[in-house]
Amino acid sequence: MSTPSTVDRAFEAALYETGETALDTGASLLASDPAADAELGRRGQEFLAAAWRRGWQPADVVRIVRRELHDPHVLLVSALIRAQAPDDVPRGRRWSAQLAELPDGAPPRTDRFSHATAVLELYRLLLRLPALEPLDEAPGGPRTESRMLTRIRALLAKAEATGFPEEAEALSAKAQELMARHSVDEALLAARAPSPDTPGACRVGVEPPYEQAKAVLLDAVATANHCRAVWNEPLGFSTVVGFETDLEAVELLYASLLVQATTAMTKAEAAQRAGGRKRTKTFRQSFLAAYAHRIGTRLAAAAETQVSDDLLPVLASRDVAVTGRLDRMFPETTTTRLRGVSDAAGWTEGAQAADRARVEHRPPLR
Repeated sequence: MSTPSTVDRAFEAALYETGETALDTGASLLASDPAADAELGRRGQEFLAAAWRRGWQPADVVRIVRRELHDPHVLLVSALIRAQAPDDVPRGRRWSAQLAELPDGAPPRTDRFSHATAVLELYRLLLRLPALEPLDEAPGGPRTESRMLTRIRALLAKAEATGFPEEAEALSAKAQELMARHSVDEALLAARAPSPDTPGACRVGVEPPYEQAKAVLLDAVATANHCRAVWNEPLGFSTVVGFETDLEAVELLYASLLVQATTAMTKAEAAQRAGGRKRTKTFRQSFLAAYAHRIGTRLAAAAETQVSDDLLPVLASRDVAVTGRLDRMFPETTTTRLRGVSDAAGWTEGAQAADRARVEHRPPLR
């Protein structure tokens, strides 16, 4: 029988035991044997490959490492993902984009024991990742973005950057109008010349603090754009199900509204503090909850007026397909109520900010 390697002994001590000295024992073994470094890296790539088989994607792993550990671990796992990528099977466009967006930079230089400890902490987390619903993205490289989405992205970037609320309102409204038109155009093309396209799914990070309100905002944006969202609170993301062009619209609009909401909340909070109020946390929670609620109401109302009656069957068939995909991915879901919404001033300010970010109506599409 072969003698266990240094890595095997370190793993036996640190990854599969939970005693107070487990990590120190494993890190000491690794620190004393530089020849084990190459095997340690290969084993980490194996843990990543196992995570991919359990439904995780690069952005998901980086997100959970950031939530559970520290910045040096984020840099460690990013480097590990890059090292594993050449040996991976072909993945889809979103996967490639996630690889391109990995945090860059080398972990801070430390002694061998501290470095080994960080690696083992990371591997402990990777080893315990639960299975996720597979997204089943079709293989393929980057694709050229449509001119419509390029225009939408530019409008939302301007809305986030401007210091004038009225200009931000107009830019956001125009962006949502283009999103709706783009979605209907895609639906009509599919109806006239059926394609093999089926609803897909993507994960969108819902970061603390105030993640409940942010998840409600994402759900409102998804619903308005013919998608459905399911929030995974423990793991910090929502899975959005829909057709590809609609998924892109949801990601763009949610990110922009979140930036605009945060900007408006910061200004409103500063005014409240200037008036002598100190309840910052409850104010922010109530502000974002009201913002999400009001945006949802307005987007839902706008969605009802976006298409003419003769287009409803086309969109309804796509809604059925989206719901079917959602039910297959999540056969059991539960609802939750917003917690900690108790600040009347925060609620009022949030609702008013949502009114300023409202989506204006336009003539029905025909």
